[in-house]
Amino acid sequence: MGPTITCFNFGANESGIRASLSISWLVSGSEILYSENALIFISLASYRDSQLVPTVQDCIRKARHPERLRFGICWQRDDADEPLPFAKDARFRILDVNWRESRGACWARAAIMALWQEEDWFLQVDSHCRFAEAWDSTLLRTITETGSDKPILSTYPLPFKAGDTDLPQGSPLQIIFQQFTPGGIPQLRPGPFPPGRRSKLPMRARFLGAGFLFAPGRFVREVPYDPELYFMGEESAMTIRAFTHGYDLFHPAENIIWHDYIRADAPKHWVDHADGAEVPSPWRSLDDASRRKISRLLLGEPVESFGLGQARALKEYEAYAGLSFRHRKAQAYTMLGAEPPNPDTTPDWPDKIYPWIANVRFMREQIPPGSLADPMLWSLSILDRQGHEVCHRDVSAEELATFAAAQELAIVCEFHSESIPANWTLWPLTRSGQWLPKFGGQLSDDDFAILSKDH
Repeated sequence: MGPTITCFNFGANESGIRASLSISWLVSGSEILYSENALIFISLASYRDSQLVPTVQDCIRKARHPERLRFGICWQRDDADEPLPFAKDARFRILDVNWRESRGACWARAAIMALWQEEDWFLQVDSHCRFAEAWDSTLLRTITETGSDKPILSTYPLPFKAGDTDLPQGSPLQIIFQQFTPGGIPQLRPGPFPPGRRSKLPMRARFLGAGFLFAPGRFVREVPYDPELYFMGEESAMTIRAFTHGYDLFHPAENIIWHDYIRADAPKHWVDHADGAEVPSPWRSLDDASRRKISRLLLGEPVESFGLGQARALKEYEAYAGLSFRHRKAQAYTMLGAEPPNPDTTPDWPDKIYPWIANVRFMREQIPPGSLADPMLWSLSILDRQGHEVCHRDVSAEELATFAAAQELAIVCEFHSESIPANWTLWPLTRSGQWLPKFGGQLSDDDFAILSKDH
């Protein structure tokens, strides 16, 4: 039996009410004018998520104008789940889907976009988030500060843990390029704003994040979500589609939303939909098809649907972001997380970036106590002689399990860099979300080498 929709509309007077409201945003030169009478459509894709209700409650409680919020929810639920307490609230449109019918987050996000009813603004968040006080007014103010005719605010929010009474404070994060996968898809990570940046205005961004995306409502019509995407590469695909449709990308310079990244015991789509499970679409087949499509999109090749826009060329994005999708290389300015657009350079810049292999070696007694007891991952950074990060990757729990009882341990990395690697640091993270002390060391001349110029 396929998914059913329970859609709660606003009533016959909605259009008349909206006609009497002031226009939510106008472009005058480079300045966006806004009104707090604007309606915000909030997209929530929720897969068997016990935090859906707390997320919605927090969103409404902390909004300055909760009456101006409209929610689209793809509720991918179990048969035993209790009904949603806000199901009869006129602000909500709910897609009710048995979790076995789900085809992943992008499929759910695409379905939610079909529930948009010309609201002025579009906010996409995950169903395990918390919000700052007056977050709605802050978003509207911040997006006007971009000065862009077609702005998008997005980032990787700071983390929180469900059950915490206070949200953690800290500097806002940006999205930084980490490395290319073997299939040529960018892997991304959170990181701080560039050192020394003191402006409180939004920072230009290279990538958007799927778990926090705020844009004018017309974004739904102009850059609709591709339901054929699965997970890896979702954000890169949406980034280049938005950019080539003329949208400008920004990170907010203050914390507006928090995200629960750990969720160790929460059901995962790729676990429920593994090969052999009694589901219509095993995740592996969805992911394989998705990665092939994204790889073609990143190379500028034609795709069957949901392709690039015509407002800008793909090569303009590569120059802006300091990336070469064909060569699978990134400029040093990009690796540093410096604010785009990247400085002008010569067309042969990829030839000056070499493939390296590094062997990070350390002794067991260097490891902080508890690092191998129940690890989520270890965060590895390789630095050049100036202290700039030239490689960053996560060492998985499965890889860490191979360490067994050996006294001398090693982690091998392959990466591209135009500078020579010199030092390394490791930062262990436990499954409970605790970051343990960092440890590190130097790379000797025998620990690294250039693989080959054409690798």
